[in-house]
Amino acid sequence: MDLSLRMEDSGIGKALAQLSGPDLRRAVSWALNDTAQDVLGHVQERMGQVFDRPTPFTKNAFMVWRSTPQTLEAAVQERPSVGARHYLKVQERGGPRGRTGFETLLDRRLSFAGDIRSVIPADNARLDAYGNWSRGERNQVLSALQAQGDARANTTAGSKQRNRRRASYFVPKAGLTPGVYKRTAGGQLGIVAVLSPKVPVYQQRLGFYEGAEDVARVKLPQHLGRTLGRLAAKRRAA
Repeated sequence: MDLSLRMEDSGIGKALAQLSGPDLRRAVSWALNDTAQDVLGHVQERMGQVFDRPTPFTKNAFMVWRSTPQTLEAAVQERPSVGARHYLKVQERGGPRGRTGFETLLDRRLSFAGDIRSVIPADNARLDAYGNWSRGERNQVLSALQAQGDARANTTAGSKQRNRRRASYFVPKAGLTPGVYKRTAGGQLGIVAVLSPKVPVYQQRLGFYEGAEDVARVKLPQHLGRTLGRLAAKRRAA
């Protein structure tokens, strides 16, 4: 999900192609980079409008690939660390969401009737500052259910004995809503997550391409006028 900015897309590429000189290419490169930075800012602002308290990981999913005087092309693109299944792709295009890593681990390790295609936090889930199921409790769930990717992180009889005041997590075989349940040290029972065989399907909502292209269309000529003005002033002063 990338947006590239090239001079041939600006409508003035042919005119610039008739000019020459390293200073000119540098000025054009500056304008492309400044425009790409504006596009990135728009995307991050858009996330704040679309999502409820987006996490820093979400807001920093994109980066500017900077232009050089040699390439004259800048891009706003996903960071290499984002991964092939980042949920922003689904939010942009709409459609079914693939399993998260957490859901994949549970589906592989639990003796549960049917596929686990989604895990939905319930009323008793512990939330973080962004309103998402806390990573700490999710790790506790994986450990308690013997579903950690590293088996050494799973709960053992010894660790249960050492942490008797810690809540325990389990998946009932029958009789209750399919899900992950928590039993506190005091014996209180509550559901923290619902296990569902339904694939989550999203409506298109982010509008990355449309808004970003509008910003680029407006900002590129403005930045280009400024950087070319700097070039002209430099040549007059020479």
